[in-house]
Amino acid sequence: MVHALQLPVRLHPADRLADLAVAALIAEAELTPKPGLVDARGPGAHADIELATLLASAEALRGCFRDLARAACGQAPSPMLREELARIGRAGEAAMYRVTGGANTHRGAIWALGLMVAAAALRPDETSPDAVCARAGAIARFPDRLAPDVATNGARACRAYKVAGARGEAWQGFPHARLALATLRERRAAGVEEGAARLDALMAVMARLDDTCLLHRGGRRALRVARLGARAVLAAGGAGAPTGRTALLALDRRLLALNASPGGAADMLAAALFLDRLDREG
Repeated sequence: MVHALQLPVRLHPADRLADLAVAALIAEAELTPKPGLVDARGPGAHADIELATLLASAEALRGCFRDLARAACGQAPSPMLREELARIGRAGEAAMYRVTGGANTHRGAIWALGLMVAAAALRPDETSPDAVCARAGAIARFPDRLAPDVATNGARACRAYKVAGARGEAWQGFPHARLALATLRERRAAGVEEGAARLDALMAVMARLDDTCLLHRGGRRALRVARLGARAVLAAGGAGAPTGRTALLALDRRLLALNASPGGAADMLAAALFLDRLDREG
């Protein structure tokens, strides 16, 4: 009996980009231990989120990322594309809130990863991290005339502390996501175990980013604690070294005492993980 040849199933490019984005969110969520953040140990500084919530939220965004990629495929950065992506992103936020019971698990990640997914779909033949981030920035710099006039926690923190926030990060082509990626790859090349390399990438971002999640929850004191603590982890050899791990856990205790969570840095780590997989898989 002759069996039919089983051909490999080829994913539509939009499905593949959505899979990569969701995988990056899951990898960031499961990375442990992350100072102040939800991970496998517990909710961190969050009373309304646990790891299962983050994982359900990531899966709920698969359709959003797929739709963003499809909308951008074959297009160029433009005001019309920017507004269409924003409309899809708001639908993604609604899907997130439905599965989380109203908790904001991934609003910042929808913005950052959504732009990167769209930027990758614009030019599937050119998916280097720098090229994707540059195109994402070009899209973000167009205004969204249809955006609802809603004051978010991040926007309030930007005004109160005079920082650029997630919008400014995107306009600049995601410099902190690229910093996280560079750190991740440097640590891997040095032989550091993958989990520790990812934690060091997170520390590199925390050491520099004006994280509006920290500013909203704990003001400048929380931001300073996070920056100094992250620098101490790296100076002690990173998360893979015994002294570095001790410094990381000490930072975790300090952020929990302040009820502060570096959610912006976590978003940049997820973005870096997306860029890394996209670049390595071509």
